Amino acid sequence: MPQRFESFFNTVEGGNEGDRCHYPTRLDTYGCGCQHNCGYCYARSLLAFRGLWNPQLPATADVKKIRQLIATKLKPGQVVRLGGMTDCFRPIEKGRRLTYRTIQMLNERGVHYLIVTKSGLVASEPYLDVMDRRLAHIQVSITTSADELSRRLEPGASLPGDRRAAVETLAASGFDVAVRLSPFIPELISIPWVNSIACDKVLVEFLRVNSWIEKWLAVSGLPVDLRPYTLFNAGYKHLPLSRKQALLTRIGSGKQVSVCEDVPEHWEWWRDQVNANPDDCCNLKLK
Repeated sequence: MPQRFESFFNTVEGGNEGDRCHYPTRLDTYGCGCQHNCGYCYARSLLAFRGLWNPQLPATADVKKIRQLIATKLKPGQVVRLGGMTDCFRPIEKGRRLTYRTIQMLNERGVHYLIVTKSGLVASEPYLDVMDRRLAHIQVSITTSADELSRRLEPGASLPGDRRAAVETLAASGFDVAVRLSPFIPELISIPWVNSIACDKVLVEFLRVNSWIEKWLAVSGLPVDLRPYTLFNAGYKHLPLSRKQALLTRIGSGKQVSVCEDVPEHWEWWRDQVNANPDDCCNLKLK
């Protein structure tokens, strides 16, 4: 039986995320590990060195506490991120249905929910039926277009073709959905494949690297060149802005493109020059 996960609700204040993220409040139905166990995962890098990462048996939040929190801490019309630290649609959800029940409660309260996931489960029938098109906003993360690379880099996640199908199903069903290139690692993904996905919104989040992520990428043996990551900011190495700008020119012709960014000076440039909605890099449809 999974252990209980107590710190499942948080509003990030200050720092790169808290100062710029338009939706800093997150509710994690599962925590202390994720079955996807991605080799670039920032949450994994933060928890692993403290001995709190268990991908085989992640912890679960208490559904009664979730209900109480939604009733007392979240207001109608507010936006909460579901799975801000770890994926709320990991394989355990098929049996536990904790995310499903949380969505039901958010619907009842009239709270918008931003789902970020690497799972095709989000576009399966139970969730298509329960998600409210006025309140649900879904970003499906895709890191590589190749199945073999995905199995090595994100072993528990849905394969790229399944995630593409999920995006297209959600878009055709009238949901507010975006392809999220997160993290965007140019060596691993076919840009023409991304541009051909039947979805009008693309959100880009460039890879940031710390010592843990650098080690995991090296162990995976994937053809990722980390030498260009020469800019150091807030504990991570990043690509210089000029390199990011050149890469972005290939993405999303005819689509609404936005960039999620940690480096303050880069964030300001994307906001002013690129993002489809300069006031909201997630570009959610809230009206």
